[in-house]
Amino acid sequence: MDVPPSPQSTGEPLSGPVPAAAPGLWSSLRPLLLRLHFYAGILIGPFIFVATVTGLAYTVTPQVESLLYKHELEVTPRGTAEPLADQVAAAKRAVPDGTLLSVTQGAEPTDSIRVTFGKDGLPEGYTLTAFVDPYDNKVLGELKTFSQWLPARAWLDDLHRNLHLGDFGRNYSEIAASWLWVEVLGGLALWAGTPSNRQRLRRLLLPRGGAKGRKRTRSWHGAVGLWASVGLLALSATGLTWSAHAGASIGKIQDALGGSTPAVSTALPPTGGPDGGTGGETKDVGIDAVVASGRDAGLVGVLVITAPAHADSAYVVAENTRSWPEQQDSVAVDPATGKVTQKLDFDDYPLLAKLTSWGIDAHMGLLFGLTNQIVLALLAIGVIAMTLWGYRMWWLRRPTRVEGFTVGRAPAPGAWRRVPGRVLAPIVLLAAVIGYYVPFFGLPLLLFVLVDVAVGAVRRRRAGVAA
Repeated sequence: MDVPPSPQSTGEPLSGPVPAAAPGLWSSLRPLLLRLHFYAGILIGPFIFVATVTGLAYTVTPQVESLLYKHELEVTPRGTAEPLADQVAAAKRAVPDGTLLSVTQGAEPTDSIRVTFGKDGLPEGYTLTAFVDPYDNKVLGELKTFSQWLPARAWLDDLHRNLHLGDFGRNYSEIAASWLWVEVLGGLALWAGTPSNRQRLRRLLLPRGGAKGRKRTRSWHGAVGLWASVGLLALSATGLTWSAHAGASIGKIQDALGGSTPAVSTALPPTGGPDGGTGGETKDVGIDAVVASGRDAGLVGVLVITAPAHADSAYVVAENTRSWPEQQDSVAVDPATGKVTQKLDFDDYPLLAKLTSWGIDAHMGLLFGLTNQIVLALLAIGVIAMTLWGYRMWWLRRPTRVEGFTVGRAPAPGAWRRVPGRVLAPIVLLAAVIGYYVPFFGLPLLLFVLVDVAVGAVRRRRAGVAA
């Protein structure tokens, strides 16, 4: 069968309409991403902005604490330190109505000893810590503490987590963490998919100069977001790990994968004898002997000694150095004999548990010391700037010939209808799965979809009436 020559091969002009090329996948997805990125930026942006500002304040807490609590934290070395038991006794006299919880021995000779008590009347999760000079057993002061955090850090930590609004306030930071990664990944796709950026690497990586305006603002917004993306994704992931709702789901998944954080067992082996252990009279070798057993077992640096919970449980001596390389080994010590009954090395943690520990410590600026703090501060400044640039771009899109106050136009609604079904179906399924495990992603996303459908329906109805 002969095939007739095409008009191009014969040089003849084309006749009739030329069928339009089918839109590519990216041209179908881009409007959907653009509308999602826009509405998430407008509506979720305030949550991310507040979480970032409070996080920026949190980055300076080590320096703030060293200034505010220098009297309680630092001592002048003077010969040999007194027995740790005497220091604990001095703290007990200062807090006679407290229940001893733990003792923290610093790594440096200039560190005071922290003796932490549970006490009635304190807010939930808070304890009272007495600071003792190890060289003369003098109590330097008492401070209300949250875990190991002193008052200033505890106040800023509470501000960052829940704005001092309790459990209800935690929702704000979870919304921010649940959507930060969405904004980052969506922004990266939109920025890298811009035609001019695909052609020139410099436009992708570096902000453009020239006259002020929306293009220049978008260039700064996109380039800074690209450079900060890895750090922001890490902050989002680690923030979700201790959020109230998503954090519970992540914990269950981590447990199912065998990645939960292990703990040394405080159960004492039965001895059957009258000299201690279970089944005999209560006996305690003393905290100094317990610490010596921990040091002999290889524990170094800052040590936290937790008192036995009851007569049949052991002391726990744990390293608490959370800078790199981390030292988080721990041992259980029999109070009757001073012998180590179990040792748990950080090297033996499951990989997921290690990653969780490293991620959380990096999120709090502990893992790499001052360098970690500087990186977090730069990321925070970058997010603050990108948020403000985003709102500026919205403002610059406003109609200028309309009287009165106006705001920028939103991307066209109904973008999801342009996505091919074979692509839209897995996207919807993936969003549903993520929304189930991360509810403060799923609920706002459902709200966005409902609003988008409603706005599109209203516009189509108005267009039909006008016609």
